[in-house]
Amino acid sequence: MINSSASSDDSVVATAAASAGADVVRSLYGRRLTRIDKGAGDFATAADVEAEKAIVDVIRAARPDDAVVGEEGGQQGTADAARQWLVDPLCGTLNYAVGSMLVAVNVALRDGAAAVADPFSGEVFFTDGTSAWVRRDGVDEPLAPTSATSLVDVNLDPPFIGRPGFRAVDLLARPAFVERFRPRVVSTTLALAWVAAGRRAAYVTDGGDLTGSVHFAAGIALCRAAGCVVTGIDGAPTGPAGRGLVVAADTETHGQLMSMIRG
Repeated sequence: MINSSASSDDSVVATAAASAGADVVRSLYGRRLTRIDKGAGDFATAADVEAEKAIVDVIRAARPDDAVVGEEGGQQGTADAARQWLVDPLCGTLNYAVGSMLVAVNVALRDGAAAVADPFSGEVFFTDGTSAWVRRDGVDEPLAPTSATSLVDVNLDPPFIGRPGFRAVDLLARPAFVERFRPRVVSTTLALAWVAAGRRAAYVTDGGDLTGSVHFAAGIALCRAAGCVVTGIDGAPTGPAGRGLVVAADTETHGQLMSMIRG
């Protein structure tokens, strides 16, 4: 827990909150968990709910006047609060439910600090809104995006808002894509943190405005602070009129992907 008088750094709060959620996710891994149906094939588990509680407890202790929007608990605090935290306690619930460790815990202060925790590697990727780092075994290292891996993670989960104009599966079938990149699908926004860290060259997803999404806000903040190129699938800036995401390690990679998408 964080005492609000001990630190005025929102990145410390974000990192502590994401770490608290990750501890819960890790502790419940492998257990037989009841599924909470959300409809349309989506569901949560007790791990999602308990991790969100742990995250909110940290934020509440450090920033009692801030509002929180959680994937499971919804709006907490006043809707017109000047500061709002976006919480995705377990991104990759389906992965987790079938025994895969490809998941992330996302915590972001809207337009501010953010953290993405990997419960199983123990890594926490975080930003103060200006610079970005990864904490591993108690040591912080700056994130350095690079396209050297040529790996592009593509989100193939519905809904496919951009069809028929854009379908990620069509991008994967383009000869130019196969010649330059290799696709990966991890089905969690941990992949966004991997772009910032240089483990992926890019990330592509369909969707609307994702900047205020509990799933994407933390990863977008990380990538921007690390120096990645972040736009919608139409190449336009992200925002209220945004369409999905194309996040690339560098301008050249982003340009190549946009030429394929537009083509």
